[in-house]
Amino acid sequence: MKSDIKLIDYLAVRRSIPAFQMCEPGPEKAEIEEILRLASRVPDHGKIAPWRFIVYRGDERARLGEELLTLALQTKPELSEEMIQVERARFTRAPVVVAVVSKAGPHIKIPEWEQLMSAGALCLNVILAANASGYVANWLTEWFAYDERAYPLLGVEPGEKVAGFIHIGSTTFPAIERPRPELADTVTWVGGEG
Repeated sequence: MKSDIKLIDYLAVRRSIPAFQMCEPGPEKAEIEEILRLASRVPDHGKIAPWRFIVYRGDERARLGEELLTLALQTKPELSEEMIQVERARFTRAPVVVAVVSKAGPHIKIPEWEQLMSAGALCLNVILAANASGYVANWLTEWFAYDERAYPLLGVEPGEKVAGFIHIGSTTFPAIERPRPELADTVTWVGGEG
């Protein structure tokens, strides 16, 4: 593969836009299908596709927010009015939310850890494909990604886990740079010169 300066330039400035800064338009069904098709080109040892997508759009997002609010109030009945509104809006901040669901499990040849990593790569690829399609995106895992009481509401099956919720839409806000780790703090060199 030849060096693609455009891709290198994109990676140098890639950032996520907060979901609460997203607005319409979001991708239409055909665009979402293309984003997911492109995103599916991830490392997948054994070609077992140990993941799947759930796409939340339209009025179902508001209904889901109400159901998640009910669950949140069961755990924390003292939620403030502000937090009640936050819970209601969990799935309406962006026009489209894509759940990446890991189906990782025992396999004769493929370690479960590798299956989980494939789902993580899939989350990033959804963001990259959404960005390449002209949309902004953000990968979130909020409390309900870890609360199995929410799984039936979300469409997550027993034995599955949520790798992330990718919020996709447009924005009128500028992308703000955030601090990034220094390579010296994150890289260990073994061998080689210079």
